[in-house]
Amino acid sequence: MVRVVVVGLGTMGAVHARSFAKMENADLIGVVDINESRADSFAKELDTLGFYSFTDAKQALGERIDVVSVCLPTDLHPSYVKEAANIGADVICEKPLARTAKAAEEIVRYCKKKGARLFVGHVVRFFPEYRKAKEVVEAGRIGDVGVVRTTRGGAFPKASENWYADYDRSGGVVLDLLVHDFDFLRWTFGEVERIYAKNIGGVAGINEQAKEYALVSIRFKSGVIAHLEGSWAHKQFRTSFEFAGRDGILAYDSQSAQPLIAEKSDAGKAGGVAVPESPLKQSPYEQELRHFIGCIEKNEQPLVTAEDAYRAVEIAEAALESIKQDKPITLHVQTVLS
Repeated sequence: MVRVVVVGLGTMGAVHARSFAKMENADLIGVVDINESRADSFAKELDTLGFYSFTDAKQALGERIDVVSVCLPTDLHPSYVKEAANIGADVICEKPLARTAKAAEEIVRYCKKKGARLFVGHVVRFFPEYRKAKEVVEAGRIGDVGVVRTTRGGAFPKASENWYADYDRSGGVVLDLLVHDFDFLRWTFGEVERIYAKNIGGVAGINEQAKEYALVSIRFKSGVIAHLEGSWAHKQFRTSFEFAGRDGILAYDSQSAQPLIAEKSDAGKAGGVAVPESPLKQSPYEQELRHFIGCIEKNEQPLVTAEDAYRAVEIAEAALESIKQDKPITLHVQTVLS
């Protein structure tokens, strides 16, 4: 039985805690939040489990713990991940791994030095439509892919201390939201060569308007070109993608009644074969966390590695630098973390 403490009870912290509470091979022994009433009310909600609530992470980390789940604002990740590694615990950290690539690299190296396994919550890899899309592309069902388009966005997120509005803490829509697509596309098409990005909102200071919109164009070393749209300016949350291959198009839209479609361009063949989906018994978030706990128990390699998480931050940082300098940024992958 893996003993777990969740640090931070915002949206994702609550998701983590409730997911761990369902697992037969995980023992949620405590939750931590600076808001005492929130921590207490959450403990009461699941009081049959007999775990404890804390307002001080150091107090909670004094317990015997196998895994610390870090679900705090992005800029706080480094210090709390290191605290967890210091007590010999493995770490599950929400994405993005850190506010900067340098900080992300330091986290990865620190955990390796301490012998702590580091897992990062890039949950899009666990969404069935994205996993199916990767399978379709790799199977060559739409031929060689040349162009990709993705969309991800919704309303501006609200959280304690309004930290999402502080670019120095959150990195804005490019780091906090589009990092999902950076990771998924790199997973599917390999390393990034060049990035050009524009946004409405900024890259530093406080976002007073509480809205942001960004466009990012990426050229992969494989030759694939991707155009990413990220928005904290819409009311309804939406994700979509479209992969244009030599032999067809694979498209997905979360707002469509028939969300995932593969269209073959072969003459004489049907042009709209839907890839069926079914309701999930476990959310992608719960699947992800079960996967991480299983990797810890069996000492297996996770679907998302710490280096993957570092690379996603590196791509996001390059996009932010492109916005700042108003020019394309070339990425030279030189840092080896293994």
